[in-house]
Amino acid sequence: MNLTPKQIAYAVLAVIGLIATWYFNLQFMAESGGSFDVGEFIAAGHANSAASSLSNDLAVGTVAFLVWSFFEARRLGMRHWWVYLVLTFTVAFAFSYPLFLLMSDRRRNSM
Repeated sequence: MNLTPKQIAYAVLAVIGLIATWYFNLQFMAESGGSFDVGEFIAAGHANSAASSLSNDLAVGTVAFLVWSFFEARRLGMRHWWVYLVLTFTVAFAFSYPLFLLMSDRRRNSM
C-alpha cells in the first residue's frame, strides 16, 4: 500500500484528531465520575461565549462535511459512507473528516 504525501498528511491528521480529542474526552469522563453524559458535555461546550463560538463553528462544519461527504462518496462509488457518520459522532469530527479525505483520495487514485 503506497501512500502519497497528501495521504500521509491526512492519515497523520486523523491520528492527531483521534488523540487530541479523546485525551480531553477521557479527562471530561474522569471529571464526571467516569461516565460520558452527552447533555453535560454539550452544556460544557457552551460554558462561555468562546466555547459557544467554537461549538457552533464545529456543529456547522460537521453538518457541511456530512452533507458533502455523502454526495462525494456516492459520486466516487465509496461503499459504507455511514461509517463516517458514526465515527463523527462516536469518535470525533477531527478524526472522521481527515479519514474520509484519505479514503476518498485513495479511491480517486484507484479509478
